[in-house]
Amino acid sequence: MSNNNNEKYRNSALRRKYIVRFIGRCVVLLISVLLFIFRKDQFEVLDGWNFFKKFSIFHLLWAVWIVDMVFQVIPARKIIPIGSQKHLRAHFIRAKEKINKDALKSYIVSTTKSAYRVMLLWIALLAVISSMYYAGVLSKSHLLMISILFYVFDLICVLIWCPFRLMMGNKCCTTCRIFNWDHFMMFSPIVFMGGFFSLSLFIFSVAVLTVWEVCVFLYPERFWEKSNMALKCSECMDKLCTQYCQRLRKKHTDTPTEDK
Repeated sequence: MSNNNNEKYRNSALRRKYIVRFIGRCVVLLISVLLFIFRKDQFEVLDGWNFFKKFSIFHLLWAVWIVDMVFQVIPARKIIPIGSQKHLRAHFIRAKEKINKDALKSYIVSTTKSAYRVMLLWIALLAVISSMYYAGVLSKSHLLMISILFYVFDLICVLIWCPFRLMMGNKCCTTCRIFNWDHFMMFSPIVFMGGFFSLSLFIFSVAVLTVWEVCVFLYPERFWEKSNMALKCSECMDKLCTQYCQRLRKKHTDTPTEDK
C-alpha cells in the first residue's frame, strides 16, 4: 500500500472525528483525576439516590454515556462506524452471490467462541476489582476512575492498537464480533457500588449488549463480510484503520482463502 493510500486512510473524516473524541476523553480523564484529588465531593453523586439531590459534573458525563449507548441501537451511520451499526437492517447489503450457510455458521461459531473467551477474561478481571472493592482497597471513586480509564482505552483500541483483536482474530473494528461490548465492559466495574448512577448505566449497557447478541444469532449474515458487502474493505467508508490494521487487511486481500 502506497504512502498516499496510508495518508488517505489515516485522515478519513470519521477517523478525524474519533481523534477529536479521543482527545475529549483524555480531557475527561484529566478533569476526573483533578476532581479526585481536589474535589472529592463531586463523587458524592455515586452514593445511592444522590444523583437526584445534588448536581455534579459527573451528571454531564452520565448524559454523554447514555447518548452514546442510544446511538448504538438506532441507525446513526454518520456519527458512529459501521462496525457498531452492522447489526441493524439499515446497514446490511446482501452479497450478490449465494450465501454459504455452512461457512456462515462456522464463522459465527468460531467468532462467538473467541468472544466468550474474552468475556471469561473480563469476568476474571472484574473478580479482582470486586475483591479489592469489598476488601476496602478500592472506593466508589476508584471504581468510577477505572471506568473512565476504560472509556479512554476504548478509543485507544479503535485508533491505535487493540489487544482484543489478537484474541478475536478479526482484521479490523468493522468486522469485530464484540464491537458493541464496549459500554458493558466500561461500566461493569461500577456496578459493585450500587446507586442510581452506576446501575442505570450498567443496565442500559446490558440492554445494548443484549440487542447486539440477539442480532448475532437472529441475523448472523449481517456480521460476516462474505454475506454483508458493507463490511468489505472495498466498501469501507470509515477508514478507521491503524497501520497494523492496514497491513492485516492487505494480507487478507492478497491471500485468497476458501470457505470452511
